[in-house]
Amino acid sequence: MSSRHLLLATAAVVLLALASAPLTQAASATLPPPPAGWPATLQLGLADGAGGAAATRAKFRTGLRYQYLAGGVNTGRSWSTWNPGGAFVSNYVRESLKARTTPVFSYYMLRHSAPGARDRDEARADLRNLREPATMKAWYEDLALAFARAGRFKPAKVVFQIEPDLWAYIQQASRDDDAATVPAAVASTGLPALAGLPDTAAGFAQAIVRLRDRNAPNVQLAYHLSDWGTRTDLHLNRPNGRQVDALAARAAAFERSLGARFQLLFTDWADADAGFEQKIRGDGGASWWAPEDFRRATRFLAGVVRGTGLRAVVWQLPLGNTVMRAMDDTWGHFRDNRVQTLLDDSRQRVLRQLARAGVIGLLFGGGAEGTTCACDWRRDGVTNPPQVFGRTRDSLTADDDGGFFRQLARRYARDPLPLPR
Repeated sequence: MSSRHLLLATAAVVLLALASAPLTQAASATLPPPPAGWPATLQLGLADGAGGAAATRAKFRTGLRYQYLAGGVNTGRSWSTWNPGGAFVSNYVRESLKARTTPVFSYYMLRHSAPGARDRDEARADLRNLREPATMKAWYEDLALAFARAGRFKPAKVVFQIEPDLWAYIQQASRDDDAATVPAAVASTGLPALAGLPDTAAGFAQAIVRLRDRNAPNVQLAYHLSDWGTRTDLHLNRPNGRQVDALAARAAAFERSLGARFQLLFTDWADADAGFEQKIRGDGGASWWAPEDFRRATRFLAGVVRGTGLRAVVWQLPLGNTVMRAMDDTWGHFRDNRVQTLLDDSRQRVLRQLARAGVIGLLFGGGAEGTTCACDWRRDGVTNPPQVFGRTRDSLTADDDGGFFRQLARRYARDPLPLPR
C-alpha cells in the first residue's frame, strides 16, 4: 500500500509564506498521558502474521506485533473469511497475549471494497465508497465483528489502527480542514446503532467510536495521521520550521474536527525501503532520509501531539539497513537507514527526541512485497554477497536484513527508553 498521494510527487505545492525557523525546536515539556495501560517505556513492534507470536517474541523481545485486516467488505475476501466467523481476530489476540505481546490490527478495508475497488485512483475510490450506503453498512458491520472478536478478551489491551491513508484523503477533500464538510454514509445506512449520527466524515469517525464502545471497550483506537493530508509532503517539499508548525496545527485541527475521541495517533514515514523505491519504483533516490528529515518529522509530530492530546506510534518503518553485506538492493534485501538511525546508537539520541515529541512506539515492517524483512522471507539462508555500497558486516542470521534488526531490538530490550510523563 502506498502512503504517499501521487499528486505530491509531481505537482507544485504552495507553502505558507512564513519566516524560516530552525527544525530543532524543542517539543513542549507538557505531554498528554499515554493510553491507559501503556507500558512505561517506548515500545518496539514488528509486522507478524498469524501463528508467529511466540517465535517473534523469543527472537526480538518486542512488545507489539501488528497484522493487516484487509480484503474489502463486500468482496468475499474479507479478513472475516480467513477463519470461520471472524475467528482470525480472536486467534491473533489469543496467541499475542499468551506471548505477552500487545496485538495491533491495521484495519484497511475501504480501498478494496466495491464499487470503488475498480477505480485506480485511491483517493477517489475511498471517497466514493465512503458515500455509498450499502458499502458503508457492510463496512460498519465488518468493523463491529472485528471489535466483538477483540472484545472477548477484555480487559486486555488491543489496538486498532483505522484505515491508513483514508483520513488524509478526507482532509484533502474538506473545506477549511473540517471533516464535517465531507459527505459519508452513516445514519443513512439504516443501522440502528448509528441512528442520529451525521452523514459526514465526522459522523463516520463518531460511528467508529460508538461501535468500539458497544463491542470492545478494551480496544484502543488509533487515528492515522498522514502529513500529506495538508497537500504538503514533509520530505518531498521540505518546509521550514515555522511552516512545519503551521502544517502540524492544520493536521491537529482536522483531527479535532472529527469530534471523536481516539486514544492514539499512528503515522508512517514510508511504506518501502529507500533502496526499493530507488531501484524498483525508480524515484532516483528521492526517498532517502537525511538528519533534517528526521528532525522535520519529529517537529511535525510534536505539534500534532500537542494539538490533539494524543501520543503517537510510528508505523510500518522499513527494515533495510546500509550496514550488512546482505543488503545489496536485490529482491528482499533492500537498503534503508531508518533502523540504524533509530536503534544503532547507545545514547539513544533520536529515540529520546521522538519520545520528547510524544512518540511511545515504533512498529517495523514493509508495506510492499519484496521489501526487506527481519526474517528469511527469501528462503535464501545466510547471505554475504560481494561488498557493494560500502557494506562490510557479515550476516549474523538468515534474516534477509542480515540479522541487524534482531541484534538491535534485543539490545534495546535490555535498556528500554523510559517515556517522559
